[in-house]
Amino acid sequence: MKIGLLTPFSGRNGNPGEFARIAESLGYESVWIPEHPAVPANPATKFPGGGDIPPIYFSMADQIVALSMAAAVTKSLKLATGICLVPEHHPVALANQIATLDAFSGGRVIFGIGAGWLREECDLFAVDFPKRWTQTREYIAAMRELWTHDEAAFDGKYVKFPSVRCSPKPAQKNGPLVSIGSLDKNALKRVAKWGDGWCPIRVTPEFMSEKLAELKRECAAAGRDFARLDITVMGYIQGDRAKVQSELARFAETGVSRFVVGLSDFTPDTMPRMLERVAAAYV
Repeated sequence: MKIGLLTPFSGRNGNPGEFARIAESLGYESVWIPEHPAVPANPATKFPGGGDIPPIYFSMADQIVALSMAAAVTKSLKLATGICLVPEHHPVALANQIATLDAFSGGRVIFGIGAGWLREECDLFAVDFPKRWTQTREYIAAMRELWTHDEAAFDGKYVKFPSVRCSPKPAQKNGPLVSIGSLDKNALKRVAKWGDGWCPIRVTPEFMSEKLAELKRECAAAGRDFARLDITVMGYIQGDRAKVQSELARFAETGVSRFVVGLSDFTPDTMPRMLERVAAAYV
């Protein structure tokens, strides 16, 4: 089981470069950094987990800048957007950012994506909220055109551009792996039809066993090879190393190949010790 780390950076909890350097030295496979570029101060929408939106959502640093800092001080650590809210960006600019990070890091990017759940934030960026996944799919298609052709043009509902040149190209052939972070009713259909992987959060082995069986059926219907998909779970397992390793083994039996540990509440001073403690249980 590959072990990754998921954490936002606020400018107060630590330096992403130092975080990544320590993580790589401890044997972690990947670092996943989320984003919320800007959040309205008083949204009416409640947090999906219930209650008010946690304060960290109002102070997340830019994920591409943070991942670039991580890339600069590491050699093999995977650099993942966890997740990127695709329809909140212009796809041409985002394609260039992701391609540049992948090219300069030697092909280490995992492009974890979502469409957004906070309506007020989506409205801020002129997202077509009811059709945000349709918009996201189109943006990804446009980005893949830019990643794979010397000259690319696109004529869609949400994005149109004439023949353009956009470089550098990603180091990874066809561009970084696109992993869909969603648990909505159509998530598995999207993964099967146009995703390269799936990265749900806060799920159980029982849930994954059921859903991966469903995903296999969706792949067969779409003519996709399920075995080529990258399957990640994000979350946190309580207990000592024996408990953690037992639960990781249960996830592995379902077909999960990566577990990304969600972290919070650390400071620059406590960060090294925390990463060592988590590694002792997971890695």
